[in-house]
Amino acid sequence: MKAIGIILAGGNNKMMKELSNKRAIAAMPVAGSYRSIDFALSNMSNSKIQKVAVITQYNARSLNEHLSSSKWWDFGRKQGGLFVFTPTITADSSYWYRGTADSLYQNLQFLKSSHEPYVVIASGDGIYKLDYGKVLEYHIEKKADITMVVKKLEDRSEINRFGVVSMTEEGRVTEIDEKPLETNLSTVSTGIYIIRRRLLIELIEKAAEEDRHDFVRDILVRYKNLKKIYAYKLDTYWSNISTVNSYYKTNMDFLKKDVRNYFFKQYPDIYTKVEDLPPAKYNFGAEVRNSLVSSGCIVNGCVENSVLFKKIYIGNNSVVKNCIILNDVYIGDNSYLENCIVESGSTIKANSRYVGEGDPIIVVEDNPIYY
Repeated sequence: MKAIGIILAGGNNKMMKELSNKRAIAAMPVAGSYRSIDFALSNMSNSKIQKVAVITQYNARSLNEHLSSSKWWDFGRKQGGLFVFTPTITADSSYWYRGTADSLYQNLQFLKSSHEPYVVIASGDGIYKLDYGKVLEYHIEKKADITMVVKKLEDRSEINRFGVVSMTEEGRVTEIDEKPLETNLSTVSTGIYIIRRRLLIELIEKAAEEDRHDFVRDILVRYKNLKKIYAYKLDTYWSNISTVNSYYKTNMDFLKKDVRNYFFKQYPDIYTKVEDLPPAKYNFGAEVRNSLVSSGCIVNGCVENSVLFKKIYIGNNSVVKNCIILNDVYIGDNSYLENCIVESGSTIKANSRYVGEGDPIIVVEDNPIYY
């Protein structure tokens, strides 16, 4: 594919509460064995994009560890490769990234030293499958300056988290409203864009000259009448995990057979860094219903409608219901958890009880392990 890829994975978000205290949102575990950024990386690899940059910033240690080898997504080639950019102090700049456009500006040399004519920009917190090649074909066919991938949302309660767009029947974007308080529109931007490389360099340099730092507000919104911006409609599964409720709902979606089949049984595949762990072990008396249980887990109690990530211990007579249990969690005997997200590394003491009323609650327990 005649494009390079850029994944924006540097943002932080208070709507994730305690979940983003020790990791970037792009590093959030999803569907038992994956990280959020795996979906964008896999889409890049499956679209035959050979050169990809990941721009990180907040709480990047976990994300950088995950990206320590490019082989899992097949970027370890002589040509291209996977590049991870973090903010650096230079003679010209002593700032952290002040916005998405500024993060691109501080890494402008990556764009200038590349030779591919197009750039695919994606966010690291989207859960979806997409052939960027088809978006590029649409971009070329429409003779667009910028193409943005959009999705019509059925759940209107989520719309104010995103930029909403209106367009003509031909797909030309006429209006972009970033995170409106009220709107009648239901089509949102997914944070995926295709743009010609030289035009992107020109727009980023112009924004930097004017001390503007945000890609959406300072480029897309400002140039919507000056540049030809088109919308490519995504009609398959897409979710953004940047709030606690959306993160919980997205993981619970993977308990649905059609969603699991779409991501894990249908070509192309989603790839991730593989850990060498034993298969899950179910001891005598264990009951598991409609759940995802990952490698390295030991289950003694009852698990229902839940997602268990790697290396989790469920004690005797414990009940885990409608929960997401992140990696390396120990749950003591006779505990009851319902409608919870348990942070990784937590140790739940025996006889504990946590129940989320309505919205899921986040459980963080840093106790010594009691066997």
